[in-house]
Amino acid sequence: MLPEIAGRDEFAALIIRTDYNDEATWQAVVAEATQPWGNNGEFEAHVHLVDDSVWAGAPPDAVLTAVRRDEDLSVVFIADRATTQSAHRALLALTTSTEDEDLDPMYYQELIDSPPPREFRTTPAAVHDVHANLSIANLDFEDFAEAALADPEGILRPF
Repeated sequence: MLPEIAGRDEFAALIIRTDYNDEATWQAVVAEATQPWGNNGEFEAHVHLVDDSVWAGAPPDAVLTAVRRDEDLSVVFIADRATTQSAHRALLALTTSTEDEDLDPMYYQELIDSPPPREFRTTPAAVHDVHANLSIANLDFEDFAEAALADPEGILRPF
């Protein structure tokens, strides 16, 4: 069982490292994710980094199970093997909501036929756009997933 994430500020994006094969790439992810963001770097980066080998090799579903205890969290970012192998250090973004949350029974059949996306890849620099907009319900997870899918490489980049 993975440990509970302690001490995360609700305004901090959560990035969990699950691959420990490339320290230089992890350091590059950290450097990029902690840079000021927004127009001309107007916003300070708030991130909660989990760099604990107990998470090594943890599959996405296990990470989701562990972080769902945090009621203020709508998305988690994972630095996994694909991150270390990506030229863009693309993190895996996973929604923490479950498919059956807040379902309107009238539209349930539509969701069975076409479930909403639960993940996409994003550059570390775009983490803050995703986290902030989801936190204030300005955009939905699906909006970001669609933007990532529209990219030729399937990666969300900063707005």
